[in-house]
Amino acid sequence: MRLIDSHAHMTSRTTDDYREMRRSGIECVIEPSFWSGSDKLYPESFFDYFEHIIDFETERADRVAGMEHYVTVSINPKEAVDREMSEAVIDRLPEYLERDRVVGVGEIGFNLQTDEEEWAFREQLRLAEEHEQPVIIHLPHTEKPKGAVRTVEIIEEMGVTQERIIIDHNEPETMETTAATDCWLGFTLYPGKISIEEVMPLLEAYGTDRRIINSSADWDDSDPLAVPKARDAMIDAGWDRDTVRKLLFENPLAFFSQSPHFDYADAVAAESDGESVPQGAEAE
Repeated sequence: MRLIDSHAHMTSRTTDDYREMRRSGIECVIEPSFWSGSDKLYPESFFDYFEHIIDFETERADRVAGMEHYVTVSINPKEAVDREMSEAVIDRLPEYLERDRVVGVGEIGFNLQTDEEEWAFREQLRLAEEHEQPVIIHLPHTEKPKGAVRTVEIIEEMGVTQERIIIDHNEPETMETTAATDCWLGFTLYPGKISIEEVMPLLEAYGTDRRIINSSADWDDSDPLAVPKARDAMIDAGWDRDTVRKLLFENPLAFFSQSPHFDYADAVAAESDGESVPQGAEAE
């Protein structure tokens, strides 16, 4: 079964991780901009980081594993505490949104839920709306229910296109708030935080439409094979294979197809028409 991991921070992973992910069925990853382990000191550091994930990680994924690699760009919530730096980074984001492998804006949202974070959140949400690009929103790890409420309030107040937004890092206590929107909802599988066994009841209660399961795959405790392990756990639990495929492949494919730069979707569509096979693909 083909898989897409829509939240893999691959700059923090080894080449062996790429190979294991590919052998486990992951054909395509989307790498959101995130905190790189230490705060960046200058706006130019963000631009160097963007170049690294757009060019080097895309080349590395293809070279070592035959895997498709795309990115989303942003100043992430954890580093949005410096208003001057945020302004400098956001000012240049439009040029990155024109790059071939950039398929959206993200991660954006809240960390400590400060005024500075909210300013950066609003500006980047506005920018994504103007450029008609998908958005990945980060729910905070602390005071998550409060952050979910404020996130939804801002989305509704700004009147942005909810169908182009994924609110990620949902947990049981956020679902009532986020599921009331027309946004897509993400479940990020972190060891010790939320597991596929905890996500399955949420999917049963709130449905599988506009729902996406992804990994963390970052610096701390994380598992780059969380998505294929979720596939196996759901099938073992008796879930229909078509539903599992929808959650782990078709839904992320549909969400990022809203970006004109997501060429992988075109390759999959062409294959379904019998025209070609996307790079690295294998028969199921």
